[in-house]
Amino acid sequence: MSYLAGFVQVVGVVLGAPLVIGLMRQVRARCEGRTGAGVLQPWRDLRKLLRKQNLKPLGTTWAFAAAPAALAATTLVIVATAPLVATGSPLDPVADLITVVGLLFLGTVALTLAGIDTATAFGGMGASREITIAALVEPTILLAVFALSIPANSANLGAIVGNTIEHPGEVISLASALAFVALVIVIIAETGRLPVDNPSTHLELTMVHEAMVLEYAGPKLALVEWAGGMRLTVLLALLANLFFPWGIAGADPGALAVAIGAGAIAVKVAALAAAMAFVEVFIAKLRLFRVPELLAGSFLLAVLAVTAANFFTGAVG
Repeated sequence: MSYLAGFVQVVGVVLGAPLVIGLMRQVRARCEGRTGAGVLQPWRDLRKLLRKQNLKPLGTTWAFAAAPAALAATTLVIVATAPLVATGSPLDPVADLITVVGLLFLGTVALTLAGIDTATAFGGMGASREITIAALVEPTILLAVFALSIPANSANLGAIVGNTIEHPGEVISLASALAFVALVIVIIAETGRLPVDNPSTHLELTMVHEAMVLEYAGPKLALVEWAGGMRLTVLLALLANLFFPWGIAGADPGALAVAIGAGAIAVKVAALAAAMAFVEVFIAKLRLFRVPELLAGSFLLAVLAVTAANFFTGAVG
């Protein structure tokens, strides 16, 4: 049944990612006193983009054409390997934190090269900003999840989640608290949310992600937007299962356990997405030169988490 769990989580993220984006927009709209376009609006936008013509700027190479597929493919591999619905998957042997972080960075590099390939001022500016943020984000993710892997004695994500289920008291430890805050900050930066980036703006002085995709149109833009939604969804799902794994199915689940696991992760992702959108209403975007300070702070929290995990694990041992 591990194949069923893998299939369910891939289909769930592919179909549910636009709904997560729609939920966040709707929560923000309600908090700002607006009616909002509805949770299904991202699906309508994707349908509209898929019907439009592909446009390719003059002078671009294969890097520009292949970037949307590379971004979507790396995200789908993460979805297939990560313990979202069940702790075991057909790709569980490669579901370690180094693989996940490497795939995240590979997708980021692909989109960065596409921004540079356009040879526009906006594309180069966005690519430069994006790779600077990524250089600070990826090490923080490695360290934060590594702090959680120390008690589990494994870098495998399924093993880390399973260890948390067996020892729920570790969730309220100092190392877990520090790692949680660090991961929340880097997920916000990795997915281009406030206060690091504003996904709803096209102001040249503030945009990061949007600057790299300005030249895309039609189906390729739809694929970029879809992949961005899937990346946000899978990162929120990983955050939920690493710290609140209850409801997730075991390594060899039955159909009922898979259904319960899918329902549990859907509720947790929706709750985290709504909370993130609610907080975004009350914060402003940071100045670009303050973003490295925020990410450096998250890196320090991750280092402290590793130190605390080593200290307390050694003390218990």
